[in-house]
Amino acid sequence: MPKENPLIKFTKKGIYCPQGKFYLDPWFPVDYAIISHGHADHARWGMKRYLCQNDSKAILQHRIGADIKIESLGYEDPITINGVKVSFHPAGHVIGSAQIRLEYKGYVVVFTGDYKTQPDFISAPYEPVKCHTFITESTFGLPIYNWKSEKELQDDLQNWVRTNQANNRTSVFLGYSLGKAQRLMSLLDGCDEIYVHRAIKNLNEAIEGSGIYLPETKLWSADLDKKTLQNRIIIAPPALLGSRMLKRVPNAATAICSGWMQIRGNRRWQAVDAGFAVSDHADWNGLISAVKATEAQQVYVTHGSQAIFSKYLNEIGIKADELKTEYGNEQMAQAEKETEKAETE
Repeated sequence: MPKENPLIKFTKKGIYCPQGKFYLDPWFPVDYAIISHGHADHARWGMKRYLCQNDSKAILQHRIGADIKIESLGYEDPITINGVKVSFHPAGHVIGSAQIRLEYKGYVVVFTGDYKTQPDFISAPYEPVKCHTFITESTFGLPIYNWKSEKELQDDLQNWVRTNQANNRTSVFLGYSLGKAQRLMSLLDGCDEIYVHRAIKNLNEAIEGSGIYLPETKLWSADLDKKTLQNRIIIAPPALLGSRMLKRVPNAATAICSGWMQIRGNRRWQAVDAGFAVSDHADWNGLISAVKATEAQQVYVTHGSQAIFSKYLNEIGIKADELKTEYGNEQMAQAEKETEKAETE
């Protein structure tokens, strides 16, 4: 366990602020949880009170429960909790994602949750925040990971759709229902009619209820005839890969959209026709630039390639320690849970 600083402690329940008496994205039930974003490994059931960024509120209510006790704040709209100044700052990860800034007696800690420094067409772009202590993820903390620009991704995805249409095939993109699906919608907007699985449609409705614009989509359901779907675009959770519903799609061409697609020949996805490196996390250069921009005196590296990334930071003169957490392994479980729920509605 790394040495703690004056503002936060690392506990079995998660990252704790003793002065503020709250936790940051805790993985066990606590009295007060400040949440960075709506993915299941960061926003969990069972907290007595939740605080999140405004655009995450409806997402948490949709995913955890409409009756949860929850408050929200806008970006850079601070609140003081037991003497600790707390504010949210754009993380660029998914809609509503936020870095959490804590300040007490002039000492500043920034917890990123998950983040992406490359701007996209749909999320509030990442903004660096100067601090004394910086807690960063490292999901793709290896030099091999280097993302294309959003425009390059848009061209790749839309060209793939057009090639499929020329061959009388329906394009099916597989991506998580929160974040990836909405980003794919923005990348494919205007290319053709977009159909989405009910799990995504339900989440889109919650997001739009907060006043956020999303590209127009139609519901992909099992009772749609093949002619309606022929040559169109479908976006679905990864859990549907190999499902009977997907097998009913006429002449389907399937593509996984994930940062892991940067590594060619990923054995896990041999059953698909294509893979696109569409990631909602920072790549290697993004992680390095984000850390440097904070001018932090101490960096803690969480889930992902934390050993390699923290070692590199120390080699370039930035004090860094590994921090073990329970983040990074529940997005697929959430997608499967929502897919199962939607199939029974």
